[in-house]
Amino acid sequence: MAKRDKSLPRIFGQSRAASTRAPDAERSSAAAPAPSAERTAAIGGTITATIAVYSVKGGVGKTTTAANLAWCSAAVGHRTLLWDLDAAAGAGFLLGIDPERRLAAGDVFTRERDADDLIRPTEFERLEVLPADESIRTLDRSFSALGKRRRLARLTEELGARFDRIVLDCPPVLNELSAQAMRAADIVIVPLPPSPLSARAFDLVAREVASHARRHPPILPVHSMLDLRRALHRQAREADPDWPAIPYASAVEQCAVQRRPVGALAPQSPAAQSYAALWRAIDRKLAERAG
Repeated sequence: MAKRDKSLPRIFGQSRAASTRAPDAERSSAAAPAPSAERTAAIGGTITATIAVYSVKGGVGKTTTAANLAWCSAAVGHRTLLWDLDAAAGAGFLLGIDPERRLAAGDVFTRERDADDLIRPTEFERLEVLPADESIRTLDRSFSALGKRRRLARLTEELGARFDRIVLDCPPVLNELSAQAMRAADIVIVPLPPSPLSARAFDLVAREVASHARRHPPILPVHSMLDLRRALHRQAREADPDWPAIPYASAVEQCAVQRRPVGALAPQSPAAQSYAALWRAIDRKLAERAG
């Protein structure tokens, strides 16, 4: 891994080797701040938090990761909202939510429609979805007209009265909506299949977080679709052995076929156990920040 720029956000899960290669950058990297007062309202002893799953590269398992993490969150007892911000609307699909004819997802941001009116229940206890639709594609123009740089952050704060955890499936682009997601997030999860292009995408994400969030959240890179039969994947794993990893597995592929999270389909599978471990790491980091 290349030496990290001192201006980039703190990356947790970084290997000792990487830390050794860049001690000055690691020491001078800004500490992850505690969430703002509005975002840390206690709900039944739980701190409300927003988790953004983001990559600027498509096909990295972003939406699958978001849906499975949301399920894991609900499974351990958090009232969880999966907010689909990707116009492809895959997150809701993976949890069995069919798209509606009305194009109203963008109206939440303009305050023309209340988010509660669009939130849909799933078959899973404590897990609900705010689906995306094609209206998401025009949000950049809406944000420009509104001049509201923290509209998404304000909306997640309001939804904190109802949910303990809000998981954002972010659009795989660099635009104002992704910038809004970075400002709203308490932590950013970045799925990365081992490849040179994914490494470049991660650098772009880190810079995006740093440039759009004044008090930027920590970033957790995750090796996704990891296949240790492949030399490149083994090398990537050896370079950053402390990063969480989600294996390339048929159980994960079945999520889209069965429209159910892997933890519900194959709870004992390595993939389900990996998502559960990743969620525990996220919860621990959120608890550290809240404390």
